[in-house]
Amino acid sequence: MAPKPSEFSVSRRQLLKGGSALGLGAMVSGVAPAWANPWGRTSGYSQGVEHGPEISLVIRREDIDIAGQFARPISINGSSPGPMVRLKEGQDAVIKVTNLLDEPTSIHWHGIILPPEMDGVPGISFAGIAPGETFTYRFPVTQSGTYWYHSHSGLQEQEGHAGPLIIDSATPEAFTYDREHVLLLTDWTFEDPKSVFRNLKTMEGYYNYQERTVADFFADVRRGGWVDTIESRSMWAEMRMSSRDIADVTGSTYTYLLNGHSPEENWSALFKRGETVRLRVVNGSAMSYFDLRIPGLKMTVVAADGQPVQPVEVDEFRIAVAEAYDVLVTPEDDKAYTIFAEAMDRSGYARATLAPRPGMEAPVPERRQIADRGMEAMGAHAGMDHSQMAGMDHSQMAGMDHSQMAGMDHSQMAGMDHSKMAGMDHSKMAGMDHSKMAGMDHSQMAGMDHSKMAGMDHSKMAGMDHSQMAGMDHSQMAGMDHSQMAGMDHSKMTGLQADAAQGGMLMAGAAQQGARYDQAGIGLDQSLRRVLVYQDLKAYSPWPDRRGPMREMELHLTGNMERYMWSFDGKKFSEVNGPIHFHKDERLRLILINDTMMEHPIHLHGMWMELENGHGDLIPRKHTLNVKPGERVSALITADAEGSWAFHCHLLYHMDAGMFRVVKVS
Repeated sequence: MAPKPSEFSVSRRQLLKGGSALGLGAMVSGVAPAWANPWGRTSGYSQGVEHGPEISLVIRREDIDIAGQFARPISINGSSPGPMVRLKEGQDAVIKVTNLLDEPTSIHWHGIILPPEMDGVPGISFAGIAPGETFTYRFPVTQSGTYWYHSHSGLQEQEGHAGPLIIDSATPEAFTYDREHVLLLTDWTFEDPKSVFRNLKTMEGYYNYQERTVADFFADVRRGGWVDTIESRSMWAEMRMSSRDIADVTGSTYTYLLNGHSPEENWSALFKRGETVRLRVVNGSAMSYFDLRIPGLKMTVVAADGQPVQPVEVDEFRIAVAEAYDVLVTPEDDKAYTIFAEAMDRSGYARATLAPRPGMEAPVPERRQIADRGMEAMGAHAGMDHSQMAGMDHSQMAGMDHSQMAGMDHSQMAGMDHSKMAGMDHSKMAGMDHSKMAGMDHSQMAGMDHSKMAGMDHSKMAGMDHSQMAGMDHSQMAGMDHSQMAGMDHSKMTGLQADAAQGGMLMAGAAQQGARYDQAGIGLDQSLRRVLVYQDLKAYSPWPDRRGPMREMELHLTGNMERYMWSFDGKKFSEVNGPIHFHKDERLRLILINDTMMEHPIHLHGMWMELENGHGDLIPRKHTLNVKPGERVSALITADAEGSWAFHCHLLYHMDAGMFRVVKVS
């Protein structure tokens, strides 16, 4: 018989009750989350879980030992991370939150569909919770799955103000399991978060201790030669960036925690041999991406951002800030396995052990070498002069409606130099159907001088008759955006659908040109292990609203690393004049274009985003979309949530620096 969870409830941090007479060490209370019970959940958790529908939460600061050092994070009901909030689909949740801090606070229920005044974002449709006050959240629970909650006040999220939120389904799920564990990943710094932000503003790369060295330079020369190496270094210098700017804040200040425990503390998740174990993985960190694997075990992904997806077996997955993935594992052997969550920049890791008995350990994998953005990141930016981007004003691009772009006149692009298209390999364009390029008049292409297109090899363009292209006039190429073509590898355009819907827009569900959903991201080698990619995500069934988009809205993710400014369309939140408008009940396509060299997890409150990854009616529903450097990502949105909603990058310091907007649905 399996032991009862209460018999094995072990806390790493025991509360010390001795008062000041025992010295500072006695003041450090052990406030580990009790829900992080090694035996997980079978029929119920032993403690540390606040079950709905009526819940009371108290927010204060606690003296806590974190990774063997004194700390004073924000706690909820006496623990940091906070207690597990467990609700059930169909309930009417009533959550009373009391603020015992000396500053205002809030709780945002991340990924939950609820009324705007219950969303918990101060200054939007909610005043915040003042010191000494109690606020009652009331909302119907209309969904199920794995979510989390956190503060939306200042930088409190960095101070431990977060916890898991699990909603049990009212109906049987599409998969079965014997036991579950919640894995909450966070990043902790002993610095004041305000100091971290000031340091980032002071010097680009302040926390990057893995910059390139002279030895790296000569190694690059040996691999690629002097010319390519010098050119690459010069390009990065012009952009005032380092090719090793993988993460803004790194393990030089962060301790990476799993369920509040450091790698050295080795929190354990226990199982019985042959059981199917559900791991609910949430990235509740402020700034850190993690690559998670369990050496020796396959993982079957069954849910993304709380929503079920068709099962995908993988060896590893990257989880962006604020994302959640549910995976199933079935350990058949009587041995321990390491749950290894490596920071994307390889500066540290979080770790736990999956084992049949307490006290067991497994080998910890060596950290991989830091990746180099190099030409991978440059691919989408080749030909762009980044030296001119400092202070670039995208102010005219806000809310740009591209449905009106038909007939765009490129004849005004004076001085456009196609000689920069050297090396463009058209051999990858096999099968591309140009007949769908509505309005393109090839009769005007007479006299085009190909002699200037250095390196362009037309010999690979099988069947193409250039004799008819004389005199090519680019002014007739309505809607064609040449800015994205430099160095473009069309083989990466997974799911590209040339068929256009009414109005010249792509069919609903089709992937955008420039989407790289088949790529795992920088630093991950898909030839070594099977890595989850966005292209793998497929919903179980179509969502009710299958209308095509009525209009498109394009937003650029913009930033300046040197000044540490982040924005949408070149404008910080403090500089915008008003909200982004969604029309009530419209079907909208939101296109996100990452003009920066960093990843951005983009989160929309109050509404789902249906990721257009090429799966047509089975595109997955998500609350957070990770957008890689230079990538073009789109999502369909049903604007059925009237009111004002936050829309922002979920990298905490990026949001605080200005990558934040308000969406108003009316």
